[in-house]
Amino acid sequence: MSGYSEGGAGYKRPALKSWSPLHLSSKSDLDYNIDVLRNRAADLVMNSPLGAAAIQTMTTGTLSTGLKLFPTPKFKELGLSAEAAREWARRVKLEFEMWAQSLDSDFNMRNNFMELQRLIFQSYLTEGDCFVLLKRRAGSRYTLKLQAIEAARISNPNSSFNLTESMYGNNKIVNGIEVDRSGRLQAAWISNRLWNEIEVAPAKLEWQRVKFFGQNGNRNILHICYDTRPGMFRGAPLLSPVIETLKQVTRYSDAELTSAIIKSFFSLFFIQPASNLDMKGILPQEDLDITQYKLGSGTLSALPRGVDVKAIEHNNAQSTFDPFISHFTRQIGAALNIPFEVLTKNFQSSYSASRAALIEAEKEFRQRRAAFVLDFCAPVYENWLIEAVATEKIEAPHFFDNEMTRYLWSRADWRTEVAPAIDPVKDANAAKLRLEMGISTREIECIRNGEDYWDIREQLKFEN
Repeated sequence: MSGYSEGGAGYKRPALKSWSPLHLSSKSDLDYNIDVLRNRAADLVMNSPLGAAAIQTMTTGTLSTGLKLFPTPKFKELGLSAEAAREWARRVKLEFEMWAQSLDSDFNMRNNFMELQRLIFQSYLTEGDCFVLLKRRAGSRYTLKLQAIEAARISNPNSSFNLTESMYGNNKIVNGIEVDRSGRLQAAWISNRLWNEIEVAPAKLEWQRVKFFGQNGNRNILHICYDTRPGMFRGAPLLSPVIETLKQVTRYSDAELTSAIIKSFFSLFFIQPASNLDMKGILPQEDLDITQYKLGSGTLSALPRGVDVKAIEHNNAQSTFDPFISHFTRQIGAALNIPFEVLTKNFQSSYSASRAALIEAEKEFRQRRAAFVLDFCAPVYENWLIEAVATEKIEAPHFFDNEMTRYLWSRADWRTEVAPAIDPVKDANAAKLRLEMGISTREIECIRNGEDYWDIREQLKFEN
């Protein structure tokens, strides 16, 4: 017996004797607890300052004002010149922006594509995942419409909870996701309302089965999720690892705030004489109404005879509050991969420390951004481009010949504005140095700022 048997896997040491956790499958871990996790995470986002800060920081850092399309077709493989590819990309970008910036991109006609990004991303962080239906409706230049579906509406049919598996033929339905025997995605089951909605929702609870892929292989529904374990069919809310800590910190903050408010009052107590005389024998009957004695501007007038007043002073010093809250906020930020300074928007350290915090946060933002592009932006753009080419609004020779050609035409970058620099001069000099060394281009540097180099170039020509 050596190695782990004497260490982390041992039971001899007092600290490990009663520690016997079980690491079960994702179904036992997540599927049975997802409803509770969603409800608690949503409550923290709505009612906890730190919970709301975590979601808002992750959303703003990842998306900023929204991810913008920069088409980058592989022009050499397609037999195009650089000039022809650039002109094609400019035309596609203009067409896509016209659709994306209008309400026609939203099935419910409420948000444009940029606003839908933020709505969907924030919902996926709060509830663990989010679904988007790719619908078609005539009446505008493009028939493609996006409809966001909250995670809780994807559930097992005829079941208020997802604690048991359902069957559809030979397929299994796990937490609203239908899979075949090999575990491959087949369809999502969408309810017309949440099971616990009664007063404002339709009386009858019904489910609709939507296949993930159509007969031609195109996507019917997108699942925006961030898998953390193999075999997961649903995602866990971002706040899942810190739910208990966040709730305790929130309770402690509320208790300290209530205590500070109470201690700020100037409290007065009415004291009867030691003889404990009957108040009715001292005060006239009309003076028994105690409601007439109130604090006003720090004074109390017309004290009854035989009654004294004692003031209670309070010590309002909260000496341990800030260190305690800061310590646990650092733990929460570390668990969410958001540095303390970025999570609390509190930059009181040196320039180097603040910049390091922003760089660490940007690492997480980039990872989330890349996953969101693959789950949402890229499939939406590909479906939009299929319609644009099929309706001859965009020319793309041999687009439908095979998957490789379609991929070469559909390649694109998705960028947003970088975080404002702490020292813009240093960042500008770094960009200049990259250009001089030949390891970057003006177009790439503009994309870093969410701008189109060719638009800037044309504008500079006009201004000059």
